[in-house]
Amino acid sequence: MSHLPRATRMLAVTAAATALTTLAACGGGGSGGSAQGSGSPSPAGSSGSASASAPSPKKAKPPGIVAVTKAGALVLLGSRHGQVIRTLVPGGVRSDEISVSPDHSTVYFSVRHGCLGQIESVPVAGGSPTVIADGTVPAISPDGTRLAYATAPLQTGACIGNANELTKGYTLVIRTLSTGTQAVYPQLPPGQDTGLPAPISHLSWSPDGSTLAVSILSIQDNEGWNLILLNPATAKDYLTGAGDQTVPAGTPQGSYWREGVYIPNGNLFVSRACCSGFPVHNKSRLMWVVSTAGAMQHQVAIGFPNLDHTSLSASGNGAWLLYLAGDILYISHNGNKPVQLTTGMIAAAWR
Repeated sequence: MSHLPRATRMLAVTAAATALTTLAACGGGGSGGSAQGSGSPSPAGSSGSASASAPSPKKAKPPGIVAVTKAGALVLLGSRHGQVIRTLVPGGVRSDEISVSPDHSTVYFSVRHGCLGQIESVPVAGGSPTVIADGTVPAISPDGTRLAYATAPLQTGACIGNANELTKGYTLVIRTLSTGTQAVYPQLPPGQDTGLPAPISHLSWSPDGSTLAVSILSIQDNEGWNLILLNPATAKDYLTGAGDQTVPAGTPQGSYWREGVYIPNGNLFVSRACCSGFPVHNKSRLMWVVSTAGAMQHQVAIGFPNLDHTSLSASGNGAWLLYLAGDILYISHNGNKPVQLTTGMIAAAWR
């Protein structure tokens, strides 16, 4: 290049530097690189296949996070370094789902109480919790007027009196908050009974509030996992009835959705596992964005086969995703490689 005029050499150097900067910003040009490998997770503060530090201060600032610690405390986390900045409820919060109102003022959660658990709410600014209803996995609608949640009795003799009526306690409820009126969807239509419960593990409203993504836990021997899109206006039950659309998990046989949530563009952010069966021996965990028909749009991360990946959440503008791998909290910006934010959490959501 030494024989080129000085101005030409300077342009070439500038172009090369720009290309390298762009490549680095895009993670090597991928549409969403892997965040983890197939081995054990790296502890916070160490280097490994997953980044162990929060996003660089130069990047776009993520929203705040509400989370539940392993000690059962409901807390607000700083989204830079994962530090606790406020404790809203000191203990007793369950490790299922937490949901934040559209105006970011209220958190809905469930606590250990009786056979069904209890849904409560608390202001983000702090204050005393308000009891709403018996149930678990609360999900507030996009307009803030309806609360969806599940009922599922504890698997104890005191909570399930008659084995022949085992599934009757498993329901999906949609409650209108202003009036307290409720629509109740049983596991199966009246007269049908599999004899086995299909518990709901997570609920997520579509952006327009017309559909609920219902994540179903394993029914027996690591089989029965499902992701169902339920239309509350037409559905008669939450498992197989009219108004339900099952999202196909594809191949190989036995692949299943561990959990799925809507993102603002109408697609789904999902945790996909392979494969079901007994004894449990998952070969892979993949974090994807898929269409409602199950077609992959892009990959967010490769997860740990030996860890559960739950508490999926998308920010209000869809730019940020978060999830738990075991008790490790990961966040991702614009579909890029997730980074580890903190550990010791059993539930989390953007606020």
